[in-house]
Amino acid sequence: MDRRGGAEFEVELARRLAETDSPVASLDPRSEPRVYVRDGFVTTLWTYYEPVSNRDVGPVEYAQALERLHAGLRQVESTAPHFTDRVAEAQALVGDSARTPELEDADRELLSSTLQRVTSAIVRRNAPEQLLHGEPHPGNLLDTTEGLLFTDLETCCRGPVEFDVAHVPEEVSARYPDIDQGLLRECRTLMLAMITSWRWDRDDQLPNGGQMRTQFLIRLRAALAR
Repeated sequence: MDRRGGAEFEVELARRLAETDSPVASLDPRSEPRVYVRDGFVTTLWTYYEPVSNRDVGPVEYAQALERLHAGLRQVESTAPHFTDRVAEAQALVGDSARTPELEDADRELLSSTLQRVTSAIVRRNAPEQLLHGEPHPGNLLDTTEGLLFTDLETCCRGPVEFDVAHVPEEVSARYPDIDQGLLRECRTLMLAMITSWRWDRDDQLPNGGQMRTQFLIRLRAALAR
């Protein structure tokens, strides 16, 4: 999905979720809810929320907000990518040495085999699926005076709820009800393999990405050893 397509997808989801009272950031009501393109830049306009400072979000509050988001997402009809489509993007990146020139052969094989094997294991479980946020990690959660609100809907996809829960801290996932713990462990391993793959992209612009990619490989090996 290109940048404009991704932005249009996000705007449409935000409009639909606004009708479900889901804990998500809203588009700015002062402007037309659409994608703006000017001089090659793709822009969307969102509401500003006053942040809450000097406190840590509690795991129960976080888990309840994610549960509410999933309830809202179940009410939305949307043609969204499957989580395996996102895995395929990571596999394509790992398999392209021109895009990941600094990735050693052994590490490339580790990532490729892990992505394939764990994805297959998850699919074989045939778990119930629904529309997901895709990346509900703390970086996509706003602590505002109006409550906790999730952002970055462009990553929404379809899959088991455990795929989303794998992105939150363990103390939060422990408070999310009715989770298949075996499936959650597999999704955590898959998530770690995916984010490790992104960090080896030669065009990755994440601050400290070069340092993080090595640390992620160490964590992935430890997870697989367990």
